[in-house]
Amino acid sequence: MRQAVAVREEVAINGAVFAVRRASRYSRSDQARIQRRTVVVLIASQAAGGFGLVATYIVSALLAKDITGSATLGTIAASCLSIGSASVAVPMTRLMNRYGRRSGLRFGYLVGAGGALSAVLGAILLNYPLLCVGVFGAGAGNAANLATRYAASDLSTEQRRASTISMIVWATTFGSTAGSAVSGFASEVGVAFGLPDKTGSYVFAGIMFLLAAAIIEVFLRPDPMHVASELSENGHDGASKEPALPAPSTREAISLIWQRPEARLAVLAMIVSQVTMVGVMALTPLHMDEGGQSQSVIGYMMAFHILGMYLFSPVVGRLTDRIGSYPMLFIAGGLCTWGAYWAAITPPAGALGVFMGNFLVGLGWCFGVVAASNLMVALYPIHQRVSVQGVGDFAMLASGAVAGLSSGALYSIFQYSGVNYANALFGLALILATFLTYTGVRRSVRRPHHQQPAVAVGG
Repeated sequence: MRQAVAVREEVAINGAVFAVRRASRYSRSDQARIQRRTVVVLIASQAAGGFGLVATYIVSALLAKDITGSATLGTIAASCLSIGSASVAVPMTRLMNRYGRRSGLRFGYLVGAGGALSAVLGAILLNYPLLCVGVFGAGAGNAANLATRYAASDLSTEQRRASTISMIVWATTFGSTAGSAVSGFASEVGVAFGLPDKTGSYVFAGIMFLLAAAIIEVFLRPDPMHVASELSENGHDGASKEPALPAPSTREAISLIWQRPEARLAVLAMIVSQVTMVGVMALTPLHMDEGGQSQSVIGYMMAFHILGMYLFSPVVGRLTDRIGSYPMLFIAGGLCTWGAYWAAITPPAGALGVFMGNFLVGLGWCFGVVAASNLMVALYPIHQRVSVQGVGDFAMLASGAVAGLSSGALYSIFQYSGVNYANALFGLALILATFLTYTGVRRSVRRPHHQQPAVAVGG
């Protein structure tokens, strides 16, 4: 490994000495103009993709239960959405490294549209495995939605990076709200055209994923990652000139993250935010149903939870740019702890505790994901970012999938309160990890230069 890194560094040095650098086609004013266009395009694609994702999520468990008669199998089918998201994160990253952001995002949305079509066929044929395959594919749309926040950060200035990321997260509010509102209408339209009940939501989801792919393909030009790479190579981004270097492999990206305590904290923050959010949200409908609460009240709870995740993200981004990622991660851990604890002590017939608990863990998710994403972008040069970002998203989505799959079994053993006490402990763990990382980094910065630990850089 060390020999490979040494050879790569030697090649990079020789290339920097003997290469004839092509003049950049872009200037700083071009960067600002392209960035504004990129953000608008990604907001539009994010809104369309968010619509498709929520429309799929709402009906997956219900449709699977209709086919099999089993609530457990329904939960597994819904969890396939998270499993599909995690599975697509790494291949999508490889496409981005090779061809750019546009190719990776387009791939994710097209796979999502294909998954929605497979789910429709599974419903028509009453084929549960085919339905699960379709939901699995639809999860790729979620992976693409998450990746757009990093695409928006490629050309962002350091002073507005978190705000830019948060604007993309905020755009999901429109798609999620519309998907929730139209889900029932979509099912009725599907029935009117002779499709099984609830299948119309998948048709609408497929259309919206195709729309998101079309927006990316037609309007995300020039590719922000290509522009950022060229500006970096020619020193127009405010940094020193860098020779073009190959992107690290997945294994090298994991090593790059492991070598940096700040990167480890960022990944941990995304995992804790996702696990707490999924762990509380997935079990709350069961808890409320035991208390005899109506489906409409449960639906309002879900809407409140989604608002916590997305609605206030512009404020979160501005605060992150102003005070930094570390304070925001402290707040994220506190919100996750508070929300999970409040939900845990609320009886099944109670409403305030589960409403506020789910809202707070959703808000904690927003704080954690925005601040952690900002930290990940700041730590690595452009040629390494896509790979480390893909590994981070895979860890986040895979942990969420595990939380979703295990929620039913944990609920039967520990009940709603026991599972949420454990979720509250995850929030406390994030607070402790943030404190230890922050103090460790501060001590490292104060050391004399000759005492700094050596760090190998791959890629």
